[in-house]
Amino acid sequence: MIRGIIIDDESHNIINLQRLLEKYCPEVNIVGSSSDPNKGITLIQNNKPDLVFLDIQMPEKDGFQLLQELNSYDFEVIFVTAFSQYGIQAIKFSAIDYLLKPIDIEELKKAVTKTKEKLQNKKQNLQLQNLLYHLQENQSNSEHHRIAISSLKEIRFIYVKNIIRCESDNSYTLFFTDEGEIIISTLPIYEYDKILSVYGFIRSHQSHLVNKKYVKSLLKEDGDVLLLYDLTRIPVSRQKKDFVKKKLI
Repeated sequence: MIRGIIIDDESHNIINLQRLLEKYCPEVNIVGSSSDPNKGITLIQNNKPDLVFLDIQMPEKDGFQLLQELNSYDFEVIFVTAFSQYGIQAIKFSAIDYLLKPIDIEELKKAVTKTKEKLQNKKQNLQLQNLLYHLQENQSNSEHHRIAISSLKEIRFIYVKNIIRCESDNSYTLFFTDEGEIIISTLPIYEYDKILSVYGFIRSHQSHLVNKKYVKSLLKEDGDVLLLYDLTRIPVSRQKKDFVKKKLI
């Protein structure tokens, strides 16, 4: 899904665009909208969207001024305007999409499709950067290896050595780091089992993957349990009992 935000000073335009997106571009999920450009800035900063539909001509602050006040631009923009001459030449030179009001359905679908491709390419570029990083690193020194974690909002790159454990949450995986952060990945835990097993991670249970350097002891109470240095207790399934003992030695 593409997380979208609409900023337009006329509320009926927001409602109309939302309806068109729901009907013709269901891959776009509008997570917020505003008719106030100042509130729109906060909306972007708090929601970290993939895509912003931005009206150009608004009272107090136009769409270009709004963008100038932001510190980062890690999202795509589709400008929306009722005036064909208003900044369109500059937009064309910048290869950024725009829509003229009233919005043409086919033009909307084309713009969203192009945005989807841009977002996918951006994701692939980040993944490629991480691949090249690994290829350039000394493969014998796992201290500097990083893993790319695909979450709903971003792709996070964290050092393998900083991961304490992973826990399954249905089709998602929760990463617990040594800084107390929890990162939610959209991939299931078995995918990470394949990747992290070479770095000393142990699949002690169907729902748990543990970095063995954070294991303090193996407790023999109520079935085997791994006690971590942060005092977290991780179950060991009956089927994994012998496997876990062998890996901890």
